[in-house]
Amino acid sequence: MASVNYTICKYIYNNWILKSVSQRAFAKEHDIEESIVRKIKNTALKKDNYEYNIPVLTLQKICFFRNLKLHEFFKMVGM
Repeated sequence: MASVNYTICKYIYNNWILKSVSQRAFAKEHDIEESIVRKIKNTALKKDNYEYNIPVLTLQKICFFRNLKLHEFFKMVGM
């Protein structure tokens, strides 16, 4: 069973970050640090056994800029 953090990061990376012009552009568009985008990517790709414990505030910020409520995001992810 995949962890909640992995599932969230994988969804964000595969559906939004990969479709963005760049990681830097995604960060700027969602008012988060580029380092956070890298952490999400590394978790989604299971790089070096790294898993980012994504804060709810960060997730809320990303959802805000995508015009989503948190419950809508969790529904999309299947949680």
